[in-house]
Amino acid sequence: MFGPATLSVGEIAPDFTLQSQKREAVKLSDFRGKKAVVLFFYPKDDTPICTAESCAFRDRYDAFAEAGAEVIGVSADSEGSHEQFAQRHRLPMTLLSDPGGQIAARYGVKPLLGLLPGRVTFVIDREGVVRHVFSSQLRAARHVEEALAVVKRIEASGRG
Repeated sequence: MFGPATLSVGEIAPDFTLQSQKREAVKLSDFRGKKAVVLFFYPKDDTPICTAESCAFRDRYDAFAEAGAEVIGVSADSEGSHEQFAQRHRLPMTLLSDPGGQIAARYGVKPLLGLLPGRVTFVIDREGVVRHVFSSQLRAARHVEEALAVVKRIEASGRG
């Protein structure tokens, strides 16, 4: 663990609008009242750990959907980079471009050593409340495992 994100469990997730790899505007608030959101911030397309993490989310994507959650990845890469990354690895989830890192900063995702963008996953329930935060630069698979367990727990409780 390389320091917690500043956005905490119980807080309302800040709304945002970012461009997807399909060059469509995606708003977090569009999911409010409809689906939980697993929002994962990652450093860079096509790097080894980010690819492993994204492919792990891909491999469990149907399980997230069955549990009532939308999976969304965010990095500073361009829409074009995201488009190529998604095609190359058959990624079904939405990837959003946060070129200046403003949304990552609003969520308190801190860079590692001040250089490498952070890797933090947030589980946000249907009401927009942050229900889980996991921060780890190196344990990419744990992001997926923890997020899926929380989504399933939220759905089972009927508070998703």
